[in-house]
Amino acid sequence: MRNEGLGSWPARRARKTPHRTALVHGDSTVTYAELSSRATRLAHALRAGGVRRGDRIAYLGPNHPSYLETLFAAGLLGAVFVPLNTRLAGPEIAYQLADSGATVLVHSPSCTGLVAELPGHTGVRTRVEVGPEYERTLAAGSTEPVDEPVSPDDTCLIMYTSGTTGRPKGAMLTHANLTWNAVNVLVDQDLIADERALVAAPLFHTAGLNMLTLPVFLKGGTCVLTEAFDPGTALDLIERHAITLMFGVPAMFDRMARHPGWADADLSSLRLLTCGGSPVPTSLISVYQERGLTFLQGYGMTEAAPGTLFLDAEHAVSKAGSAGVPHFFSDVRVVRPGFAPVDVGETGEIVVRGPHVMPGYWGLPGETAAAFSDGWFRTGDAARVDEDGYVHIVDRIKDMIISGGENVYPAEIENLLLAHPGIAECAVIGVPDETWGEVPRAVVVPREGARLDPAEVLGSLAGRLARYKTPRSVVITDELPRTASGKLLKPQVRARFGNQPDPEDTP
Repeated sequence: MRNEGLGSWPARRARKTPHRTALVHGDSTVTYAELSSRATRLAHALRAGGVRRGDRIAYLGPNHPSYLETLFAAGLLGAVFVPLNTRLAGPEIAYQLADSGATVLVHSPSCTGLVAELPGHTGVRTRVEVGPEYERTLAAGSTEPVDEPVSPDDTCLIMYTSGTTGRPKGAMLTHANLTWNAVNVLVDQDLIADERALVAAPLFHTAGLNMLTLPVFLKGGTCVLTEAFDPGTALDLIERHAITLMFGVPAMFDRMARHPGWADADLSSLRLLTCGGSPVPTSLISVYQERGLTFLQGYGMTEAAPGTLFLDAEHAVSKAGSAGVPHFFSDVRVVRPGFAPVDVGETGEIVVRGPHVMPGYWGLPGETAAAFSDGWFRTGDAARVDEDGYVHIVDRIKDMIISGGENVYPAEIENLLLAHPGIAECAVIGVPDETWGEVPRAVVVPREGARLDPAEVLGSLAGRLARYKTPRSVVITDELPRTASGKLLKPQVRARFGNQPDPEDTP
């Protein structure tokens, strides 16, 4: 095959296990042979519609077989897949479409209203709704092999990650990046060909796609796709489909354990539970251990496709709170500002290098250059290393907030708050939350003579930010701590305002 990328995976898997079930969605199933045929038909139809090598194809919708069909079709054409987060607001989606230069948008019926309201300047020429229109598009395509050469170093997808400047950045992940990440998962998690994975985490996130779905696909297992996570439904699907593997953020596993059906749920088929987004509380570890289940935890980032550190089941309790050690084909250091390695117990910055690390950010050569040092990607995350080489995440240098597994960057929210006519200064911090780990809180200084209403401040963000990014509370103060040069002291903001209970007048 001339195609050495992800687009060739369905055909390669179909020639080995054509009749095995690749995907389950609701009451429908898709075999590997059918997936290969459908991805090929879609590729031909898109090519007939003008899509060429390097063009960007976006997808907006919840987990569905058409998501993977579109990904693989793009890979067959040497085009670039752009997954869009369904939780984003219209202006955020419009920005990513325009920034990526996507010319085709495939979307689910549930997103039709949102798509219809997008401005015309996004650059999208072709919109295809999943359903009858999508099926007609596939029917128009040929089943002949697609004759487009694709190199492992070609860009496979652009996955957006929020930036500290307030604008999201598109991480360019190559076919090789995704393949090596999948190999790391296969090595460190011992996946088997009979794996049956519950894909309840969204595919538009790097973990749901790259840490779960693609590795299972590589082994020829089955992925059961759910469009939204519901704890009761998850417990039912585990039993109904004899699920062996599941990925989730701690909040998802916590909701399952608190569900009324937990005590009587048949979890005997489960072999692997992988968790990321934030550390798993020891209390939650204990609840699952009582059912004979242990979490495999990890640390990563979109720019590394994403697996970087991994904590196996053997050390889940003895090294609880640690993010583990590097994946097999990952190189990780914790370094001082001058890039010298830290001593045991000393805090430094995590840097990572390996075949799974992106080549750079889409259209941002300056940001790319700043993100790398001598070939090492600078994560901006602080950590320390214990005497056994296990890495413990200490803080997020870039002030990133992780809420329910979603990355939230304060600068993006702060930029919108500063547009409010009554706000002179603001700072957004993360505060603890029992369900989501942490949620954003806005600390604002009113302009002279202005009277701020917290509810009105939050209301001003409606429709401009995804709901998970919108602060859950607003604290009004006379001033924010700053250095003599005027630089905001975020650690002091967190110390002063992070432990306060939510103001009573904030909804």
